[in-house]
Amino acid sequence: MKKILDLIVAEMKPAFTGCGYDESYAKVTLSNRPDLCEYQCNGAMAAAKVYKKKPIDIANEVVEKLAGSGMFEEASAVMPGFINLKLNAGYLADYMNEMEGSDKLGLESPQTPETIIVDYGGANVAKPLHVGHLRSAVIGESVKRMGRFIGHNVIGDVHLGDWGLQMGLIIEELRDRKPELVYFDESYTGEFPEEHPFTIGELEEIYPAASLKSKSDEAFKERAQNATFKLQNGYPPYHAIWKHIMAVSLADLKKNYGNLNVTFDLWKGESDAQPYIPDLIQDLIDKGLAYESQGALVVDITEESDPKELPPCIVRKSDGAALYATSDLGTLIEREKNFKPDRYIYIADKRQELHFTQVFRVAKKAGIVSKDTPMSFLGFGTMNGKDGKPFKTRDGGVMRLETLIANIDEEVFKRIMENRTVSEEEARETAKIVGLSALKYGDLSNQAAKDYIFDIDRFISFEGNTGPYILYTIVRINSILSKYNELDEKYEGTPEILPAVSEAEKALMIELAKYNEVVETSFAETAPHKICQYIYDLSNAFNRVYHDTKIVSEKDKKRQAGLIKLISLTKAVLNVCIDLLGIEAPERM
Repeated sequence: MKKILDLIVAEMKPAFTGCGYDESYAKVTLSNRPDLCEYQCNGAMAAAKVYKKKPIDIANEVVEKLAGSGMFEEASAVMPGFINLKLNAGYLADYMNEMEGSDKLGLESPQTPETIIVDYGGANVAKPLHVGHLRSAVIGESVKRMGRFIGHNVIGDVHLGDWGLQMGLIIEELRDRKPELVYFDESYTGEFPEEHPFTIGELEEIYPAASLKSKSDEAFKERAQNATFKLQNGYPPYHAIWKHIMAVSLADLKKNYGNLNVTFDLWKGESDAQPYIPDLIQDLIDKGLAYESQGALVVDITEESDPKELPPCIVRKSDGAALYATSDLGTLIEREKNFKPDRYIYIADKRQELHFTQVFRVAKKAGIVSKDTPMSFLGFGTMNGKDGKPFKTRDGGVMRLETLIANIDEEVFKRIMENRTVSEEEARETAKIVGLSALKYGDLSNQAAKDYIFDIDRFISFEGNTGPYILYTIVRINSILSKYNELDEKYEGTPEILPAVSEAEKALMIELAKYNEVVETSFAETAPHKICQYIYDLSNAFNRVYHDTKIVSEKDKKRQAGLIKLISLTKAVLNVCIDLLGIEAPERM
């Protein structure tokens, strides 16, 4: 189904060409003055310079050609040369009915679906998820969902940190705490136990203790580095411990990501890239791309178009160790081998922009990824407290993500119980759904690259541009539909959306008509905040109709059935859009 703007442009082109002007001037946009018109065309202003005419004269000619068009209720030329357009209410109603009866509500599938890797998450194993992991998870999940809904084959990868020094730290701390374990008995030759030598709670306490110890105990730090080296070189006892760490951590990570309604297709980590690294290093040397600098192996990435020289990408340290960049390049080799993606999207803290610039450029210089394959980095800003600094707990620590979710759920529960109309059990379940919407919408409604203030009172409000407000709108529609279904007398014909009889109804239809363009644009620009802004505007448009129109008590049954169709379409669009954000709505609130 074509976008409404494309259809309007198609109607405008013959009017321009019929007057002797190029069709490229028939561009149409939504009006920035909805009090004057719904859409506007400024092509006459640009054409005037080329055709040496007054803009208003060109605009008047085009408007004259549009006379009799069934698409427009009104087309007028206004000084100095704008063309103001208002859609015919019947045409707009027909568009609504076509939307309502179309697959994916009229969203067109791509002519050539792409395979796209979305790299997001980036959690480290053996550590709990904290608030710093929130943005990558919810932004990445939304980008993945948008791409899939449009029709692409989108593969989400968590890309775990599972192969660095933290592993050596855990191993040595475990040795100090439980030296009797067989992993530390060099004479042991049997099978290693299947039972994990620690719980997730113990593991999450072991790592910070080991990390703290390494800062003051050089001997311990050296032991940890040696243990990491032995692990990465295949020492069986340490590999067995690593497998325990992975099993315990993954179960916990999957649970906590699941609480965010975030899922991954691949649970790959840095360890999966290791088999590719030796050949990668040799290939970079053989191609003359990598050279030694101060003992390290580096690849230059600066290009002629760069305003200043960029630091080279270090692919091997002077001590022979690989780095994050090497691991990311190894991961790309594996992804190309397994999936041959048409596009890559990486989502991480915007402070990592240089790192990804280095990785992308080395990958293309080395031929790991085709020069024509788009590789984009979506860098996000920081979630800050009300003091403008990165969000912390009251005692200054980093808050666990599950604690943050629990706090929001509790605040929402209190709000629901203030106007108690449901049982406490139902209120608890509803609070989880609404609380998650508050958290995710509060994040996603901000442009990703910008920092934002985490304000729990504002996020859980049932008024304003918030998740709970959007969900409350859907619940309000559910209530109307439920009451309508209970009516004894209904329209007996085939219901359809009728031409709007009020400005509020027409404004709602115009908002609905934006849907397919908003979804396409939001994915193309990896901009979930545009979905948020759209459903906020759509919710406002619906609520104006709700306050102005008594649907359930409407006497004209045909009109009543048409209104029910219209608000059902509104609900469908809202439900699609919140699903793209990783949010769901409760039945009632």
